[in-house]
Amino acid sequence: MKVLKQVAPFPHPWVDSEVGPFEDAALVCPPSGAPLAFTLDFITPVVDDPETFGAIAAANALSDVYAMGGDPQVALAICGVPPEGLPRDALVRIFRGGRDKAAEAGCAIVGGHTIIDPELKYGLAVLGSLAGARSLAHPHARAGDVLILTKPLGVGVASQALKQGQLAPAELAQAVTVMTTLNRGAKDAALAADVRAATDVTGFGLLGHLHNLLLGAKLSARISASAVPLLPFALRLAAQGHVPGGSQRNLAAAAAYTKFAPGIDAVLRLLLCDAQTSGGLLLAVPATSKARLLAELERRGSLARAVIGELASGSPGEIEVGS
Repeated sequence: MKVLKQVAPFPHPWVDSEVGPFEDAALVCPPSGAPLAFTLDFITPVVDDPETFGAIAAANALSDVYAMGGDPQVALAICGVPPEGLPRDALVRIFRGGRDKAAEAGCAIVGGHTIIDPELKYGLAVLGSLAGARSLAHPHARAGDVLILTKPLGVGVASQALKQGQLAPAELAQAVTVMTTLNRGAKDAALAADVRAATDVTGFGLLGHLHNLLLGAKLSARISASAVPLLPFALRLAAQGHVPGGSQRNLAAAAAYTKFAPGIDAVLRLLLCDAQTSGGLLLAVPATSKARLLAELERRGSLARAVIGELASGSPGEIEVGS
């Protein structure tokens, strides 16, 4: 991030500059046609099954378009293959998992690129369409908007426990369900209920992504830790020390912009910063539209529809976490 701040962007008439500094995707506005959301994301394996890994990586990348209020249309696949190679069947299954998840979203994978890489990686560069000129860009949020989260937290600690052989099969199945569920329904609910702004919750954790949204909106936020939905085994796994390095770094970074109430223990603080893969959408909705959004999310089978806090005027990016 510090390096990018030293590199001035090249202005271009197609690029919408009226977005936040840490948006999930770029907004591209060709002279003719509707605006487009353009993004790139890839990950290292979080599960052992190749096809499931491909599906999770695709859902994770597609989520950036949904967070902007768009619909994924076409994508290119990116894959880094270790120098020692992979069994051909495993590589085919990764690409098949990605293709099938993209197809579920109505998105065609039309090509891609592979390279030799020390660690296996897979993901997508995605181009999506927006309905009219409307987006869910961060600067659209306003003080008084309610914050609603659409998936439970905890897949970061679950993935770490899996690596350490400490995740039960039933727990793995729950985590996979969270990571492979598209955010399309949450996006559709957001547009139907006049949500103003959104971000998806991925590698920077809930607090990190909320902080980024707040910087774009020039607002602060208050959230309730007890209102944040968690996978049922997340607290136990975190307390046992199954915490990825990314989550620990997120918590250290959050100290600069977060004020925790004294009663919030170290384990819960970690989970609020847990690095997610293909997490839910965090939606900023006017208070008058909250009930409608909750109903729309329920109708679409959202994994969570938790009212966790609200936006406020104050120092941009600052977060108060109460009990």
